Amino acid sequence: MKFRRIAPLVAGAAVAALLVSGCAAGGGDDNAAGDGAVLTVGMPNGTQTDNQSPFATGSSALSLGYAFVIYEPLMMVNRAMPSEAPKPWLAEKVEWNSDYTQAVITPRSGVKWSDGEDFTADDIAFSIQLRKDNEAINTEALPYGDITSDGSTVTVAFTAPQFVNQAKLDDLLMVPEHIWKDIKDPATDPNKKPVGTGPYTLESWTPQAATVVANPDYWGGKPAAPEIRYSSYNDNNALTTALTTGEAQWGWTFIADYENVYIAKDPENHHQYAAAGLGIDALFLNNETKPFDDLAFRQALNMVIDRQQLVDVATSGVNPALTNVTGLPLPAGEAYLSSEYKSKDYKVDVAGAKKLLTDAGYTYDGDKLVDPDGTPVAFTLTNPAGWNDYLTALDIIKTAAATIGAVAEVQPANVDGWFADIIPPGDFQASLHWTDSGSTPYDMYSDIFNGSQYVPLGDAANWNFGRFQNEESTAAFATYASTSDDAERTAAMDTIQRVFVDEVPAIAIWARPSTAQYSTKNYVGWPSEDDPYNSPQPTHQNAAEIVMKLKPSS
Repeated sequence: MKFRRIAPLVAGAAVAALLVSGCAAGGGDDNAAGDGAVLTVGMPNGTQTDNQSPFATGSSALSLGYAFVIYEPLMMVNRAMPSEAPKPWLAEKVEWNSDYTQAVITPRSGVKWSDGEDFTADDIAFSIQLRKDNEAINTEALPYGDITSDGSTVTVAFTAPQFVNQAKLDDLLMVPEHIWKDIKDPATDPNKKPVGTGPYTLESWTPQAATVVANPDYWGGKPAAPEIRYSSYNDNNALTTALTTGEAQWGWTFIADYENVYIAKDPENHHQYAAAGLGIDALFLNNETKPFDDLAFRQALNMVIDRQQLVDVATSGVNPALTNVTGLPLPAGEAYLSSEYKSKDYKVDVAGAKKLLTDAGYTYDGDKLVDPDGTPVAFTLTNPAGWNDYLTALDIIKTAAATIGAVAEVQPANVDGWFADIIPPGDFQASLHWTDSGSTPYDMYSDIFNGSQYVPLGDAANWNFGRFQNEESTAAFATYASTSDDAERTAAMDTIQRVFVDEVPAIAIWARPSTAQYSTKNYVGWPSEDDPYNSPQPTHQNAAEIVMKLKPSS
């Protein structure tokens, strides 16, 4: 089993030199094409609330992505190539002990917060302790032990081995102790005057847009774009128009027939890059409410969904179809595929699904499915209004459900409500949601159904939104994350896949590459298939790396 090696200290100096040289190129000839141009980022997330927190679910800063150019992570993880060693960022290095129960973090020197205060090891220790002390912001669900600082390094202990969670520590955004120590509730505080270490600072905010400007004292040098405007459009269609006309130059939205609708409008400058990985989109099912509290119905619905149709119609072929019953994206997940399922693919089987249901005590009233309690089977499919790819997929799933007599209704939701009030507390019956992509399939499966992340309905869940519980798979997740034995890890993954196939805690829909659209009219240096240095999306921790790689177009 391969694992990420620790990046050496010298790499930190190399990254800093690269950033400074790249920024020098961006700050040169004032007449160069794109030099000084405002960069507009667009997201289809509707009206925003005045919340600039890097912690609060649904905050404007996280929703639109500018949190990630104000606040920065310890290390820069390459989401396009997740098995690569992370690049030093606010940390010069992160060194793990042999059983992955302790990490020693060495902070980068010479870094300042945007208010002029020094960034120190104590800030790192505080930022991590803050998560330990406030469960609501420990969204990575890391089991922290003692966290100590000697002034030059930070030692973080964990109560269980963290082999699979190394990148989650790397990804943590740092906050200044001198400000956040006085904040009573970091999960809800709106943080209206954010202070970070990143290349930009917040200049202005409205419910429709936020503007950030270059941080003159940024440790990595001067970014090429002096100003970035983050605009929130009402839906995918509005953002598509903005990207197509050049009003927005960077963003992510589903564009049906993107080659003709977007690329063809300016083939020299318009680009779309989909970075591969092991993440998927899944239909999360509420395992504690009807009809999905019944295994037979979960299995039956899984059997009648045409995944190739979903990809062709809902994503215009952008997202690769899932073929194997384990839900693993192939070939990326080939090395992890259980031998039990190597030749088992999804196929639509309406007759088989109906027989499974009737064998389980379901009956039919005409063409309507009735459960063993005598109740007609009906459920609601919920996703944010304006997310056209998801809503189109829900319509296809609704039609598939009808083939076995179940009545489904597609119910668009307010995006902020979906993020805060629907998904975390489990106030839904079925909803499409993404998973993380890691260097192994652990994150994908764990996000969906790891029992260690179970919380009762009504409490805010970080993952396992469907409230699935299974002692065997929960133990297998723990083994996979903690063992140093390759054979034990393989056996644990086999168990995880078997439970996923047999118990259907959620329904795998399609592979989820990390995709974005961008224009090279004003700036070049974006991630691409030829240069996959990271995910292209503006709403990930790597946004600071992207903006520091940009140079004016020539």
